[in-house]
Amino acid sequence: MIRLLLVDDQSLICQGLKAMLSLEPDLEIVGIAHNGEAALEQVALLQPDVVLMDVRMPVMDGREATRAITQQYPQVKVLVLSTFDDDQYIADAMRAGAKGYLLKDMPSEELAQAIRFVHSGYTQLAPGLMEKLLTGLAPVAAPPSSAPPMAASVPQLSPREQEVLHLIGNGLTNRDIAQQLFISEGTVKTHVTHLLSRLNLRNRSQLAIYAHSLPMSSLDKFPAS
Repeated sequence: MIRLLLVDDQSLICQGLKAMLSLEPDLEIVGIAHNGEAALEQVALLQPDVVLMDVRMPVMDGREATRAITQQYPQVKVLVLSTFDDDQYIADAMRAGAKGYLLKDMPSEELAQAIRFVHSGYTQLAPGLMEKLLTGLAPVAAPPSSAPPMAASVPQLSPREQEVLHLIGNGLTNRDIAQQLFISEGTVKTHVTHLLSRLNLRNRSQLAIYAHSLPMSSLDKFPAS
């Protein structure tokens, strides 16, 4: 059972989400909050698995709340659900540690599936939002004019770092990567740290999105998970 906390300043939205998601046998709504500050209190009290977070709210907005939750409760996954597809909102939410950014007009069954994926460690973005997110990320070194955008950083990585990046893009955890590559989790963490530094990214979600932005030929020599 996946325990959900719904966070939105509009009561009707919360009630509608609760009614829809309660129909899913593996999802349980354990609480509702109407601003980020209340969400923090509810997370501390209820320890949900996934927080479905709005962006624009009074008292404390969703981006601030996401940052606080992911820092204080790293086991809790935050999935942003918003009406706004502004690239800055998306980038800020992902930098804050959100595991996904979805729009409120998506079908309920797709939302339920996205919650399951986020709970399993995957990053979820609404269709068309990846390009918006990439425009808001800190830029990597400028590629030569003849090279595809974003691809120039790959040759700077060691073969092992490229393997780790590929597996992060496939949604594997550090433990999964360690088992697949026959290395320790500590070594995987070191590679992740190096990747974040070399690619000038802030968190694992951005690494996964970066991996998906690369041309298939850049990483296709590595086995799929």
